[in-house]
This record gives sequence, C-alpha cells and structure tokens, in this order.
Amino acid sequence: MKPAVTKLTGISHFFAAASYSLGGFRRLIKEAAFRQELLFFAVSLVLLIAVGVTLGELMIAVVLFLALFAVEALNTAIEEVIDRISPEISMVGKHAKDLGSFAVLCMIAACGVFLLFTIGRHLLFG
Repeated sequence: MKPAVTKLTGISHFFAAASYSLGGFRRLIKEAAFRQELLFFAVSLVLLIAVGVTLGELMIAVVLFLALFAVEALNTAIEEVIDRISPEISMVGKHAKDLGSFAVLCMIAACGVFLLFTIGRHLLFG
C-alpha cells in the first residue's frame, strides 16, 4: 500500500513550487541552447533600448523571450523523458525530439521577426 501524499497548501505550496521552478532553471542553464537564447535576449534588449523603443515594445519583446524560454524548457523536458524511456534510437523518439526542436525554432523566428520589424522601424522612421 502506498503511503498517503500530503498536499501542500497556502504559503507552503508557494515555496515548494518556487523551489521546483528554481530546480528547473538550474537544469535548463546547463543547456547550451538556453544559454545562447539568454545571450540573444540580452543583446536584443540592448539593441531595443539603443534605438529608443517604447515601453510597450520592450514588454512585447520580454514576453516573446519568456515564451521562448518556456518552449525551450518543454523541449528539454521532452528530450529528458525520451532519453529515459527510450534510450535506443526509435522513430517515435526522434519525431518527439524533432517536434520539440521545431517549436523552439518557431519561437526564435517569432522573436527575430519582432526584433527586425521593431528595430528597423525605429531606425528608418525614428
């Protein structure tokens, strides 16, 4: 018989959830792709501020990059699970990893399109 699991509530739940999120960040920072995306984010913020974007445009960029980080975290989770349950090469595992990678690519493209449009608009039209 399984022991009963005590469900945390209130402030205890908040701190437990924060601890899990910090653990996820610590795992994700080990990924070269995530570190490159963080660099992309930092350079993008500097460029956006340098061309004088509005606060609204800056917030859109931040939200897009947060979405990119979330998709990267989910992609890494998919890779971890596939590697755990199917260490041998399988087409199903390959497809799952490829789909996660495509999702990350879509978010990078979304960030890039927004940056090109916004920076270009400010450089061309002030």
